[in-house]
Amino acid sequence: MSVEVERKFVCNADTLKTLEEIGVCLGQRQFCDQYFDTPKFDLTLKDMWLRKRNGCWELKCPTTADKAEETSGEQSKAAAMCSRYKEITNLPEIQLRVKEVIKDVCEDSETETSPSQEEESWMSRNNLVCFAEFTTVRRSFTLEEEGVQVDLDEADFGFHVGEIEVLLPEGGDVQSALKKIERTAGKLGLTGDKRVEGKMHAYLRRNHPEHFARLLSEHIL
Repeated sequence: MSVEVERKFVCNADTLKTLEEIGVCLGQRQFCDQYFDTPKFDLTLKDMWLRKRNGCWELKCPTTADKAEETSGEQSKAAAMCSRYKEITNLPEIQLRVKEVIKDVCEDSETETSPSQEEESWMSRNNLVCFAEFTTVRRSFTLEEEGVQVDLDEADFGFHVGEIEVLLPEGGDVQSALKKIERTAGKLGLTGDKRVEGKMHAYLRRNHPEHFARLLSEHIL
């Protein structure tokens, strides 16, 4: 399991020029994301994001803030600009985590099924439905800062966003990751002290205002 520490930013022409000058492009790829939840939003109201990316299941869960971040103003500011999630890619663990949240589930069937039937059965038992689906074209860059990747995303619903990301093993040095992200933001000339909305934030605001409003009221977004 890894922990993703990430700061989103708006990429303008000057930022892109700087990135192309100081970074090395790792290439471009395209992926399709499908996000799932119950009709009552049981997962997302707990800030848990279940998605299928190009056919592979992933679950993003929130992490708890370190006490050190709460004692330093500068660290708190850096942390406030970033999101932090555990990324789970092991399907049995994902299913267990989902089952812990969604209480009203049926017992597992002992009938032998194919992998596709088993997947459909799991989704049906937990009343999971797709609430968002979009395709993203991503250009990735690496900089001199070790372990830092910068992604420029263009979603097919007309939304662009940049992301500075550091992946850590669970229990890794979050403070170091925040400092790396802050230094990278400085090199790119990024300013402002408010979080930039991500793809899901923008997608829900545009396409599912009721779901968006519930998440806002619970301070998830």
